[in-house]
Amino acid sequence: MSNNNKLHRAQREAKQEKQANNVVKWIFISLVILAIIFMIYSMTLV
Repeated sequence: MSNNNKLHRAQREAKQEKQANNVVKWIFISLVILAIIFMIYSMTLV
């Protein structure tokens, strides 16, 4: 039972780490897209 519990904990930690990396990637992508949109918006004002 203890080994089974450790196995599930390790799998859950790996899954959470993968999800965290995915979230960080999408936040970074969205910030880049917002920066590009802001640059285009700034260029159209001038």
